[in-house]
Amino acid sequence: MKQHLGALALLVADYDEAIAWYTGKLGFELIDDIDQGGGKRWVVLAPPGSTETRLLLARAADDAQRSRIGNQTGGRVFLFLHTDDFQRDWQRMRAAGVHFREEPRHEPYGTVAVFEDLYGNAWDLLQSKR
Repeated sequence: MKQHLGALALLVADYDEAIAWYTGKLGFELIDDIDQGGGKRWVVLAPPGSTETRLLLARAADDAQRSRIGNQTGGRVFLFLHTDDFQRDWQRMRAAGVHFREEPRHEPYGTVAVFEDLYGNAWDLLQSKR
């Protein structure tokens, strides 16, 4: 049996601003942007070179969802962006204006730094030692 996480839903305030940020700042690829009617869209992004895991942008539909934009996990790191070259991506992302909460650090599992997306969700940029 083989399984994998195909997509993770991320609450956003606006599809177009989120697409622009993730493609412009992180270099993600836009995989799908399908109008579903009624202002709803199926918007799927992927990090460069990713073949399985996707990010589904879900525009918040009500006050409860809007209250969670940027804080889907109570402030903890939510997503882990793995890279094969930490220095390259850290420098590129900083040059693009991505806000890092800390300087890179070396942990037993790899090199890591926490950054924020456009809404304030915490992400790890991570190069694993494996």
